[in-house]
Amino acid sequence: MSGDRDYIGFATLPEQVHRKSVKRGFEFTLMVLGESGLGKSTLINSLFLGDLYKDRRILDAAERIEKTTTIEKKTMDIEERGVRLRLTIVDTPGFGDAVNCEDTWKACSAYIDEQFRQYFTDESGLNRKNIQDNRVHCCLYFIPPYGHGLRQIDLEVLKRLHRKVNVVPVIAKADTLTTYEVKKLKERILTDIEEHEIQIYQFPDCDSDEDEEFKQQDKELKACIPFAVVGSSTVLEVAGKKVRGRQYPWGVVEVENPKHSDFVKLRTMLISTHMQDLKDVTQDVHYENFRAQCISQISQQAIRERRYLRIKLKRDSGPHFENSISDTDRLLLQKDEEIRRMQDMLAQMQEKLKATGQVGPGIGLRGRVGSLGNDLDATDVEKKRNSIIDV
Repeated sequence: MSGDRDYIGFATLPEQVHRKSVKRGFEFTLMVLGESGLGKSTLINSLFLGDLYKDRRILDAAERIEKTTTIEKKTMDIEERGVRLRLTIVDTPGFGDAVNCEDTWKACSAYIDEQFRQYFTDESGLNRKNIQDNRVHCCLYFIPPYGHGLRQIDLEVLKRLHRKVNVVPVIAKADTLTTYEVKKLKERILTDIEEHEIQIYQFPDCDSDEDEEFKQQDKELKACIPFAVVGSSTVLEVAGKKVRGRQYPWGVVEVENPKHSDFVKLRTMLISTHMQDLKDVTQDVHYENFRAQCISQISQQAIRERRYLRIKLKRDSGPHFENSISDTDRLLLQKDEEIRRMQDMLAQMQEKLKATGQVGPGIGLRGRVGSLGNDLDATDVEKKRNSIIDV
C-alpha cells in the first residue's frame, strides 16, 4: 500500500512517446553516391527488400561522355510490426561517368543545401504543423574495390560534403577481393581519411548502463568501417537452405554471411541501431550549422540596410551633414553619386542615338556599350554598395 501511494505515474512517459511516434510514422532519407557499375542499386534493393530500379535504362559509353550528375528521388513506404517508415532514396546517376569530373560534386552539394534551405523556410513560416523532413540523413559513399585507397575524385567529393551530411564509406563489390586485400584496402582508406581531415560519421559512445552484448555489437560495427559489402537480390539454394547471394564457378557468395561481407553489419547500423542517431546528428550538427549561416547572412544584410538608411537620413538632415559622417559613409555616397551620373549619361546617349536612328526600337544601348552597361546592372550596383560597406 505504501508503494502504491508513492507511485505518481510519469514512468509511463516513454510509452506515451512511443505510441505517438508510431502513430505519426518516421521519415528517413538516404543518398547513395558513387560511379556507375559499383552495385548501388543492387545494394539498396538488398537492404530494403524491394525493387526500386526496375525501370532504369543503362547508358552506353557514347552517352556517358558528356553525362552530368543528376538527382533522382525514389520514395517507398515500409511497414514492419506496425511501425511505418517513409524511406526516400536519393540516387545520383552520372556521378563520375564523364571525362571531366571536376564539378561532379556540385549537384549533390546543391541538393543537400536546397533541402536544408527548404526546411529552414518551412520552419520559419507561420504553419509549422506538417513540416516534411526531406533533409539527407545519411550518404553511403561507394568506393571502388580496385585501386590503392581513395582516389583524387573521392577526396574532392568527401571534402565538399563531409560537413553537410553523415558520410558512411562503403567498399563496393567486396567479393572481388580476398580477405587480406579487404583488410589492407580498409587500412589505406582510413589513413587517407585521417590525413586529409575528412569527417565521416562517428558512432556515439555506449552508455555505461548498456548491456555487454550491445557494447560488443557496437565495437564490432566500429571496427568494420569502411564496410566491405556485396549486394544481390537473387535467391539461391545452398546445402538445402535458401540464401541471397551470387553464383560463381567456384562457389556461392552469400550476401548475409558475415564471413563473406559486412552487409549484415551495414544493415544493422543503418536500420536497426543507428538510424535515429543519424537523424539526430543531421538535426543537431549539420542543419544547425546551415541555420547559423543563414541567420548570420540575414543579420549582416539587415545591418547593411540600416547603415545605408542612416546615411541617407543624415544626408537629408541639414547643412552639418559633412561633419557627421565617417570616411566609409562618405565613400559610399561618392560611389552612389558616380553611379547615378553614369546612368544619366547613358540615358542621354541612348536618347541621342535613337534620335539619329542608329538604335532600332527593339535594341537598347546595352548591346552597343558592352561591359559598361553590364557594370550598371542593378545587381552589380548593389554588390559595389555592399563591398564599400564592408571596408
